[in-house]
Amino acid sequence: MDIEIGCIQAIYRYPVKSMAGQALEHTQIGWHGLEGDRRFAFRRVAERGGFPWLSASQLPSLLLYKPIRQDTSQDNHLPTHVMTPEGKMLEIRSDELRDEIIRRYGADVELMYLRQGVFDEAAVSLFSLATSHKITDDSGKPPDIRRFRPNIVIDTQENEPFAEDQWVGKTVILGDTDDSPAVQVTLRDKRCSMINLNPDTAQPDPAIMKTVVQLNQNCAGVYGVVIRPGALAVGQSVYLRNGE
Repeated sequence: MDIEIGCIQAIYRYPVKSMAGQALEHTQIGWHGLEGDRRFAFRRVAERGGFPWLSASQLPSLLLYKPIRQDTSQDNHLPTHVMTPEGKMLEIRSDELRDEIIRRYGADVELMYLRQGVFDEAAVSLFSLATSHKITDDSGKPPDIRRFRPNIVIDTQENEPFAEDQWVGKTVILGDTDDSPAVQVTLRDKRCSMINLNPDTAQPDPAIMKTVVQLNQNCAGVYGVVIRPGALAVGQSVYLRNGE
C-alpha cells in the first residue's frame, strides 16, 4: 500500500560537481538521476586514488561558480558557460576557466564530461524540509536547504526531522499517476564538511556538521536509485511504498 507522506517542495540539479546548483520547477528523472545533473566535474590530475574529483571540500570557492546555459535554441540541459565569483562569463570547456580553477586550487585539473554523471553514492538524493529546519534551528543558523545540496526536497506531512531514515529499503513514488517516477531508497546520506560551507560566501561554519553529528550520527537525508523514470515537478504528491 502506498502512503502519502508529503509533496515535492523544490528540485535542484548541479550541472558541474561542487559548483552552484540550479532550482527547477520541473524536469525529467532518468536511470542516471536528474537530466543534466553532475555531468561535468573537474578531475585532479595528480590524484591516483578512488576519488579523483575536485570538490568544494578541497576548494570551497567552487560553490561560487554558477553554470549557465546561454544557447537555449536546442533541447539540451548542459551548461555552455560558467559565471565566476567575480561575475565573469567563461565558456565551460575553455582553457581560461580551467586555468582559473588551477590557480585557485594550486594543482593541475581537467574538466571531464561523463554522460552518466559523477555521484558520490547514488544518482538521487532526497531531503526533507523538516530535517533542514531542525539542523539549522539547533545550530542557530538561518534556514538554507542549499547547504545540503539535495536533488528533491520533500515537505513532509508529519514534519518529523530525519524521517528519511525510515525510508531506507522502501520505494518513494513521486507523483499521482501509474507512470510517476519512483526511487528505491538505498542508504542514509553520511555528511562531510561541505555542509559547513555557506552557499553564498563559501565561508565555513563547523556548527552545522557538529549539529548533524549530535542529532543523527552524522547522517541527514537519503540516497536512492531510480527504478522508474519520468517527469518531476514542484508540487507533486509523494508516496511511500514498503518495498517493491
